[in-house]
Amino acid sequence: MSDSSITKKALADALKKLMKKEGFDRVSVSDICNSCGMNRKSFYYHFRDKYDLVNWVFYEDLIDRLSVADYENGWDMLYDICSKFYEDRVFYAEAFRIEGQDSFRSYVLETLRPMASFFLEGIFPDRGEEDYFFRYFGEAGLFAVMCWLRDDEGMTPEEFVENLRKVFCRLAAAVTEEKR
Repeated sequence: MSDSSITKKALADALKKLMKKEGFDRVSVSDICNSCGMNRKSFYYHFRDKYDLVNWVFYEDLIDRLSVADYENGWDMLYDICSKFYEDRVFYAEAFRIEGQDSFRSYVLETLRPMASFFLEGIFPDRGEEDYFFRYFGEAGLFAVMCWLRDDEGMTPEEFVENLRKVFCRLAAAVTEEKR
């Protein structure tokens, strides 16, 4: 592992530890640096701000390890994503509370969009329909993930993804039935 990767990982571990204890809003860059024995200059060499660090954690934990070619369908990929969220649920539940211009939710949607597009390609021949579907159902699905992380401690990733799949499939079936 390069020195840069070691530094980033140390900052990320410090952020995770602090977020679990104090919440994102109460954690400062100074707190992160003090927690891992680094100076602010090192932090700002690697990250623009603490929001950038949260996004980097998500990218490193998940996105960098995912390849759509490894999956038969989007549900299997969603299961792997949810499994990682579940594994580090306190951190991710807190990250999803970040609102505003630098919201974590927006970053997750933007980052997952190309992957979702791969699985939606054959379903929506019109790119406009695909964009519309992803914008609304992506937000709905992500909201469900956020609620699950925050509220449904007993539900495993398998159960959650299966429940979400059932909801979307039943909704699609109802819409199809209406059109007949």
